[in-house]
Amino acid sequence: MEIISDPFFYLVAVPAVLIAGVSKSGFGGGLGIISVPLMALAVSPQAAAAIMLPILCLMDLASVWAYRKNWDRRNMLILIPAALLGILAGSLSFNYLSEEAVKLLIAIIAIGFTMDRWFRRKNSGGQPKPARWLPGTFWGTISGFTSFVAHSGGPPVSVFLLPQRLDKTVYVGTTVMFFIVVNYVKLIPYTLLGQFNGANLETALVMAPVAIAGTWLGLWAHDKVDQALFYRVCYVLLFVTGLKLLFDGLSHYGVV
Repeated sequence: MEIISDPFFYLVAVPAVLIAGVSKSGFGGGLGIISVPLMALAVSPQAAAAIMLPILCLMDLASVWAYRKNWDRRNMLILIPAALLGILAGSLSFNYLSEEAVKLLIAIIAIGFTMDRWFRRKNSGGQPKPARWLPGTFWGTISGFTSFVAHSGGPPVSVFLLPQRLDKTVYVGTTVMFFIVVNYVKLIPYTLLGQFNGANLETALVMAPVAIAGTWLGLWAHDKVDQALFYRVCYVLLFVTGLKLLFDGLSHYGVV
């Protein structure tokens, strides 16, 4: 067995996977973004992303059946080709991004995501916006790239979908269908780039029961745990993790 043996890795990886699973199955996703930043405190961001991808693919299977009839086809038609372009860009730039550069990128995504959630004003009026090709292509490409680097494609997709004011079930179903395509496509470049070595795959296998537990915990907690409290705690954790990664990355370049 070549699994990661560092106890600190599991100290951060177990809650990372649990939070991702609970968020996906119980509270509509969104906080899957927290997994790679937390794991990157113990291993390289590239290894964290490689370990997490098979776990996310497993989680996706638990959601796709429930939403198979509730998703917006026009949005998928716009977003999927753009996301594939973003994944291609991430694949081509992979060997040119150092571990420290990836840490900085993940830190910016984590901090920006939490700051946006804390300070963004909710849209309280106006007509729903249509699903247009130009903004959809832009945000879909960004989503594909950030999803490839750190499995953090949710925020860009939300920027595009939320102003459309889709029915809640259709909105969640569209994101579920979008990410099952994106995550399974990412398996190809991750494999070609050698990310699925023995240690990463075997560690992902060890973490699979935690992913299943998180999924079931989310289903149980859906009507029992206050959603606002759950997200409040997770956003704080994500923000602090982003600050730590930002400090580590800037320290390497002698900025702090």
